[in-house]
Amino acid sequence: MKTKLLVACFGLALLAGAWWPGPARAATSGPVTDPLGVIRIPKGAPIVIGGYWVLSGPDTALGLDEKRAVEVAIHDIGGNLLGHPIEFQAEDDQCDAEGGQTAATKLASIPNMVIVIGPACSSAATPAAPILWQAGIVDIGTACTAPSLTAPDRKATYDGFVRTVFSDNDQGAFDAHYIYDVLKLKTAVAVHDGSPYAEQLAHVFAGAFSQLGGKVLSIEAVSPTEVDMHPVLTRIASEKPDVIYMPIFVAASAQILRQAKEIPGLQHALIYGGASLMAPDMIEAAGPAVVGFHIGYPDVSPTSMGKTYPKLVTEYTKMFGEAPISGFHANAYDGATLAFKAIEAVAKTDSAGTLYIGKKALRDAVFATTFDGMSGPIACDQYGECAKFKGAVFEYTNADPKTFKIGVNPKKIWP
Repeated sequence: MKTKLLVACFGLALLAGAWWPGPARAATSGPVTDPLGVIRIPKGAPIVIGGYWVLSGPDTALGLDEKRAVEVAIHDIGGNLLGHPIEFQAEDDQCDAEGGQTAATKLASIPNMVIVIGPACSSAATPAAPILWQAGIVDIGTACTAPSLTAPDRKATYDGFVRTVFSDNDQGAFDAHYIYDVLKLKTAVAVHDGSPYAEQLAHVFAGAFSQLGGKVLSIEAVSPTEVDMHPVLTRIASEKPDVIYMPIFVAASAQILRQAKEIPGLQHALIYGGASLMAPDMIEAAGPAVVGFHIGYPDVSPTSMGKTYPKLVTEYTKMFGEAPISGFHANAYDGATLAFKAIEAVAKTDSAGTLYIGKKALRDAVFATTFDGMSGPIACDQYGECAKFKGAVFEYTNADPKTFKIGVNPKKIWP
């Protein structure tokens, strides 16, 4: 508890800008002068690239899927960049603030860390990105969608953060449109777990749903590890909502799905989840209650992705012996590609074969690089938002985890 309190206080201080002496100092090394410092990589030494995702617990599929995609991207360029081998070091952030702080601190302490890719969870990115930027290390998020991370009013502590995934400002508006305009449901209760992702998305949805003419009866909070959901579900049932909107994670979502079946008054309410729930673990955790469960998600059907996306799926399956296990692998592959292109754009090599990378130059190159990615066009705005959103709705149709396959179970039902 004391550790978590210290982490929370540290994170709040960073977010408030109360402690921010700035990244590393100006330096000249070889042919490069940079206001934030220069990374010097001797001939034959590796280019070190870091990563952090949720790699343990009920949401493992979300992070492991993205880590694997980065490994595919490294494989696709032959494991080398500018004549140097790539050394990839990944940490488990456990999808929470404490884990994000720990992962970022470890990565920032690695000598000559060039750039970091990840995470999946906004809860981890919120404390981690400032820690990395304090060391002059750019962080490319791959599935962390909380609007605050790329908001116009974000603090200078996030100047080194970009993401190759959309903002939940778009996801929440999409979900509200589908529920209100397509399904014609008029009343809703939103549920979050206090995480930056879930809480911000719940409020974005509530605002968009209300603007369309719907009525948000309440916004409820649960613990991500809560087991007994009967009290909150009984309270929700008394409000008689048409829909329960719950963009939370696997463990708590499964409990709600299972226990809602036991609550009088909720038998006919639609339960609608978020992007964190596209995983075989969701089927295993919820059991038969998962059948009929809707989730709002980016449209990952091949026709909606980049032209080379099928190649990614083929290579992924070949390398890991199974198809992608969650839905943000294309975003992670694009994050790796963005890192590679930016490094290539600014790195300089001297006559002895030593490579020099300016930290500020690399940050600026990341923001300036554009390309057609696996998930679609990648082009960062001044606040680090690099991807566009195209939404879809998916429905789970089978309670056997072995049947999980994106587009099949759950199947895309709209548009």
